[in-house]
Amino acid sequence: MKQSKRFWMRSVLGAAAALTIVGSAWSQGQPVKIGLLATLDGPFAAGGADGMRGAELAIKERGGVVAGRKIEVIKASSDAKPDVAVNATRKLVEQDKVDIMVGPLSGGEGIAVKDYSKTQPNVTFINGASAAQATTLQTPSPNFFRFNTEGAQWMVGLGQAALDKGYKRVMVIAEDYAFPYSQVQGFMTEFCAKGGKVPVKAWVPLGGKDYSSVIARIPKDVDALLVVLGGADAVNFLTQYENAGGDKPMLGGSITVSQDVLNYRGKRRDSLVGTMSAGPTADAFTGAEWRAFVDAYRKNYPVSAGGYPSPSLFAYVYYVNMKAALDGLAAVNGDLSGGQARFRDALKTMVLKTPTGDVRLDDNRQAIGTTFVTEVVKDPQGNLFNKVLRKVDNVDQLLGLKKEQFQIGTRDVPNCP
Repeated sequence: MKQSKRFWMRSVLGAAAALTIVGSAWSQGQPVKIGLLATLDGPFAAGGADGMRGAELAIKERGGVVAGRKIEVIKASSDAKPDVAVNATRKLVEQDKVDIMVGPLSGGEGIAVKDYSKTQPNVTFINGASAAQATTLQTPSPNFFRFNTEGAQWMVGLGQAALDKGYKRVMVIAEDYAFPYSQVQGFMTEFCAKGGKVPVKAWVPLGGKDYSSVIARIPKDVDALLVVLGGADAVNFLTQYENAGGDKPMLGGSITVSQDVLNYRGKRRDSLVGTMSAGPTADAFTGAEWRAFVDAYRKNYPVSAGGYPSPSLFAYVYYVNMKAALDGLAAVNGDLSGGQARFRDALKTMVLKTPTGDVRLDDNRQAIGTTFVTEVVKDPQGNLFNKVLRKVDNVDQLLGLKKEQFQIGTRDVPNCP
């Protein structure tokens, strides 16, 4: 059975990942059971597989043991549908009795799992890669933590970069669910405030196959397209747009230029060369911690074994959130007693050291961190990667706006036709 079809998988990362476990450490405490949920089916399956790699890498770095307690991981898959993600999470929590949940991947899934977490006050939920604004901005859960910045935060700086490039009128093409709403909001907040116009938004279904009607709607007088599609959706659109002779410059959503798209099996996505985007990572970032993370990823997951030339956005974000879980455990010496109160207090106050800089949480347990404005280029070997145009630190969830000025992104908000 293929991994993408293993809907429920149990993996003890001491045997399955060939981790070295010190016997004396094992004897000091009972294992900590961590549920790990990612999309291994559907349009984000490639990203989900790389997210699993990132989470596993964080565990490998600690030798599979924290504070004398062995880390036992129980994996599950969803397909980017909120109900499927909740059912998978419920199985991990209520049947497998995990102590900590890490996941899910997609925006709508994250909102649904956050809502479910309120029914399980004795389990701590830490995000995987989901990045919809509403997960932590609307009715936040006291036991749900997100150590990655979210979709709107990821787009800070791209609006100004587009205007600097001469793109004054931009059409949006994006999947119709919570995460792309956040990405579009993050772009338009800056772009519109500085005079940019968005005359058309085309919202398309997740997992769509036919983009001909969308392509036919592209106005002649727009300067560029903002494409917020991920995984197979991005590849399908790019292929059809190329075949239709499309020649508009593109701006990309964070997931549109992630390594799982840039290295998608099949025809190389050369049409993405020159695409500006923004997000929590940049392949060519020269920070020492980032280079060390990339080297560790490549060593453990070489291209020959299914990895990418550089870790995808999903690998990075799952790594960060799993690292937060393990660092929190270390801070309390593995103590999960008392409804995990000490553990959660440690998470709330933690300054998490990540490959792209320090992350701290706001009052909603949402990350404040770094965003990169990037451009897709090709290296001498023909690989596509993201170079850094600008680095923006300490990006908060309100994007620097006052609370009374801020609105969560929807299909219709913001609007600057």
